[in-house]
Amino acid sequence: MYMDFNIYMNDVVTKARDEITQAGYSELTTAEQVEEALSKQGTTLVMINSVCGCAGGIARPAASHAIHYDKRPDHLVTVFAGQDREATERARQFFEGYPPSSPSFALMKDGKIQTMVERHDIEGFEPMEVIGKLQRNFEEYCKEV
Repeated sequence: MYMDFNIYMNDVVTKARDEITQAGYSELTTAEQVEEALSKQGTTLVMINSVCGCAGGIARPAASHAIHYDKRPDHLVTVFAGQDREATERARQFFEGYPPSSPSFALMKDGKIQTMVERHDIEGFEPMEVIGKLQRNFEEYCKEV
């Protein structure tokens, strides 16, 4: 049986993109979009998306469900590591003090990094545990909606 790897990966990437945008996150695909979005006033959750099956399959459901909480970020955005390289690279420049990690979540406030849930905080955990980590960060940094 022949399977074209690029067609397969395009399908996987499309599904991963759709899953996070359908949850309400705005996709940032250029450095300019990242600059504008991450410089906004208020709190911004940046989901660094990834096709990594083990951690990505936990991070995307966590991203979808964590935002259904009394306190949550003002803005929800996503960049896709390994796909939108320029956007991801620019986003990571905002995450001072944190090494590149995908998938991961960065919580920004007024353009400054506050905290991150990194890959090692996601991989090997259940989605509900990651949701709890995100919501504890929302509790500390975000306002009630």
